[in-house]
Amino acid sequence: MEGLTRIERDAIAHAQAAPMLAQVERWASVNSGTRNTGGLATMAAILADAFCMLPGDLRLVDPAPAEQVGADGIVRMLDHGQHLHLRVRPNAPVQMLFTGHMDTVYPVDHAFQTCRWLGDDRLGGPGVADMKGGLAVMLAALAAVEASPHAAHMGYDVVINSDEETGSFSSAALLTDAARGKVAALTYEPALADGTLAGARGGTGNFSVVVRGRSAHAGRNPEEGRNAIVAAADVALRLSKAAGRGLAVNPARIDGGGPNNVVPDLAVLRVNFRPRTQEDIARAQAHIDAAVVMSAAEHDVAISVHGSFNRPPKPVDDGAQALFERIRSVGLDLGIPIAWAPTGGVCDGNTIAAAGVPVVDTMGVRGGAIHSVDEYMIPESLPERAALSAVTILRIARDGRA
Repeated sequence: MEGLTRIERDAIAHAQAAPMLAQVERWASVNSGTRNTGGLATMAAILADAFCMLPGDLRLVDPAPAEQVGADGIVRMLDHGQHLHLRVRPNAPVQMLFTGHMDTVYPVDHAFQTCRWLGDDRLGGPGVADMKGGLAVMLAALAAVEASPHAAHMGYDVVINSDEETGSFSSAALLTDAARGKVAALTYEPALADGTLAGARGGTGNFSVVVRGRSAHAGRNPEEGRNAIVAAADVALRLSKAAGRGLAVNPARIDGGGPNNVVPDLAVLRVNFRPRTQEDIARAQAHIDAAVVMSAAEHDVAISVHGSFNRPPKPVDDGAQALFERIRSVGLDLGIPIAWAPTGGVCDGNTIAAAGVPVVDTMGVRGGAIHSVDEYMIPESLPERAALSAVTILRIARDGRA
């Protein structure tokens, strides 16, 4: 570990002494699927108790309003859990942002509810990698920084939201506000099993296209009907033609229809877009607008569109490149090889980058098979990644830049 200062060595020892594994096992035993508001309330209280060891103002923030279109075409408000927000030394000269999420993809009735030890000393369990392991790493690193002489020079916000897995619709404004004025941000999504970090990310947009036609008897007077399923399928085909370089389009589902002898008067098309650039978003929006106008006219139906491009693309710009290089330099001093690669996935790092803040969003544990019953964490990565974060934070606090 050549190149490390005494303060950095002390911080590493402090971080690695934290009870991270026990925390992960306890936290993963609490079901906190995004729609399980009771489990999220329990998880939020547990995390508040854990993070209150840090100084500053900690509060649980009510979710912002968010809506969803049902299979019946009706827009309803969604229930979300509270978000944890900690603000420490807001007047310090160097400000950073640290984010994570407490929700998982496993609902309360899912079969995958408990941790178990797997081969190769891996810990399997719901959310152990994505991202309760990352939350433990974040807390250990920040506690180590607080114990160092450099702490007074740095302030920071911590945001742990309850809805990341479904798009962060009720927490995006909180994340954007917390990002203001920050020199850098670290988010604790899991790295790959070999330690590779996520580099550039594409964006995403999810839309529900509600088509309202007119019902009629399929045999007696079909010409008087206006088939919403056919019109929705037409929209799907038109949108699929927008796919190409820089833009993936996935018409994923059509809800609607009924008995075979009734012309369906309602359909809801679900579509996902994956743009690589802001220009791809503009192109996709133009296709949506055109498809709606042309299909509505051709099939004599009413069409409304709900949704947005909620996570903009996240390129590796100069600021992000500097932050990656900073982390790679720290890794070199720790004997940890650091590499990054582009990914098609999205996360809150997209939102933070869109606010103009350099962010590396896979500072959590090494693991794999996330979003499946085979999800696992590599426990030895807990002290490894805590050390990586602690030293990275200390150097940014010392230099005042990423």
